[in-house]
Amino acid sequence: MATEIELLSPSDKPALVAAASGDTLETCRSVLNALGYKVHAAANAEEFTTRFAQVPYQVVILEEGAAGGDGAATLALLQSMPMNQRRHATTFLIGESFQTLDPMQAFQKSVHAVVKRSDLSQLSQVLQKVIADNTLFYGVFRDAQLRMAEGN
Repeated sequence: MATEIELLSPSDKPALVAAASGDTLETCRSVLNALGYKVHAAANAEEFTTRFAQVPYQVVILEEGAAGGDGAATLALLQSMPMNQRRHATTFLIGESFQTLDPMQAFQKSVHAVVKRSDLSQLSQVLQKVIADNTLFYGVFRDAQLRMAEGN
């Protein structure tokens, strides 16, 4: 399958979604669009991996069973990446077995937050809270990294 070419500007806020169901994908897409993100959807694990490696996504949402039924492999790949390769993204995992915003489940899965599928109606609030917390936590690190890249 040919990958669409879409140019991103420096002001864009890219988000990557890999959802198992069309309903989940549409919910994530509409919430992220409302929050000002440019959404890319990955149809399978290979596309997810390729897109994640090429674009510094600010938000990544992965649903269990997603990426062509290979959500576990995609999550395992994400978990095995060195932190410096995935630190730029705030990562969310959606599934039936989770309790929304349970920090221990998120820690166990090496993501920033977990969301129970039945709580998708609250996805906007969950995203805003977790992204704000992540921005606050990593703000100093990202500023230092930018200054080093600029040679200051």
